[in-house]
Amino acid sequence: MGQVYLIPDSMGVEQSVSLLREYGGAFEYNDFWRAEVLEDRQKQEKIIEHYAKFRTDFSQDTMHGAFLDVTVHSEDSLIREISRRRICQSMDIAKRMGLRGVVFHTGLLGGFRVKYYLEHWKKENAAFFAEMAERYPDQEIFMENMFDGVPDELAWLGERLREVGNFGVCLDYAHGMVTDCEPESWVQRLAPYIRHIHINDNDLRNDLHQPVGEGKIDWFKFEQLMQQYDIASTVLVEVKGYEAQKKSLEYLKKHHIFPLNQ
Repeated sequence: MGQVYLIPDSMGVEQSVSLLREYGGAFEYNDFWRAEVLEDRQKQEKIIEHYAKFRTDFSQDTMHGAFLDVTVHSEDSLIREISRRRICQSMDIAKRMGLRGVVFHTGLLGGFRVKYYLEHWKKENAAFFAEMAERYPDQEIFMENMFDGVPDELAWLGERLREVGNFGVCLDYAHGMVTDCEPESWVQRLAPYIRHIHINDNDLRNDLHQPVGEGKIDWFKFEQLMQQYDIASTVLVEVKGYEAQKKSLEYLKKHHIFPLNQ
């Protein structure tokens, strides 16, 4: 059984904490990815101080790093420079908080399958994130599929950095379900590298972040795949707000679906 993660509601942290007490698990903070926060140390400290009122230990928690407009593989030196700066800023916050790890996105252009572009993405991301893993040895780095239509490039990166102890894949199962790629292909290809998972529901066409059980994703298939490929990672129930989180957790528990399948 994996461990549950939740996004804490900054305006109602007590409720988020109560769910963690009931189901176990940790937090994944979604407060630090915006540029205006990454560029303002005072804002960062204010957010950290707020959560520290409710958390005495951040060591099992994670955070979502910068992802919008972040292209560390860009051929434009200015875009590449600021993208890499955002990644480093995210990692610095995680280091200060003593977090377990940080989630980033592949930044791949969906549907753009030009060979040169994909090979360049592989080369630049492998080199950069190997460097980041070495620079921040106490934090894990999780690479998440975003607009990726297939798991190929993420699987390649996972294999390339397989010996890097603090690098792994974050499978966003809901993102995978809005592609034409079969669910089993996502899990089978990425299974050896999965260290973290994001789940929420949708209509199989749009990334809606609905409570688990309220959309069209086949969660019994998800459970089957977790068992078949012996997945034991942590799982973020990536929905916002106490009610949506509670509904999701109750659904997972009622139907014995990973990570609440015991």
